[in-house]
Amino acid sequence: MRRIGIVDTTFARYDMGSTAEDELRKMGTGFKIIRRTVPGVKDLPVAAKKLIEEEGCDIVIALGMPGPKPIDKQCAHEASQGLIMAQLLTNTHIIEVFVHEDEAKDEKELAWLADRRAREHAQNAYWLLFKPEKLRKMAGTGQRQGFEDVGPIEGKSGMRH
Repeated sequence: MRRIGIVDTTFARYDMGSTAEDELRKMGTGFKIIRRTVPGVKDLPVAAKKLIEEEGCDIVIALGMPGPKPIDKQCAHEASQGLIMAQLLTNTHIIEVFVHEDEAKDEKELAWLADRRAREHAQNAYWLLFKPEKLRKMAGTGQRQGFEDVGPIEGKSGMRH
């Protein structure tokens, strides 16, 4: 049975971990969800790596909500680099799902964005494991997790003739 790890933070102002779990359960069966919660975004990389190495997760969804201040942005960048490093060290996808508090105009939109981004990235994690051809079909289509997709640019991308 495949294992999907979810790691979220207490710093976040929305429970994106439960949202990701809910979305995964809607998508199908044949996997076990293993969830951990850590204090903040800089704790996500080691938690994700532990889910892979100690719990045997095939993919991990790492969810965080950095604040709006410059130090929050710096911490998010450092956490992102740590998640990339953990992916490379384990040869396993870790889907980074950050929702920055200043991405939304108010708390209602922030909650909507956190919910939608968590759900769409949970779908991405599922597809990476079970239906990678679905992602291949969406290549070059301007997908965005959270806000509206931007769509492809004019003309057809792909191989030159």
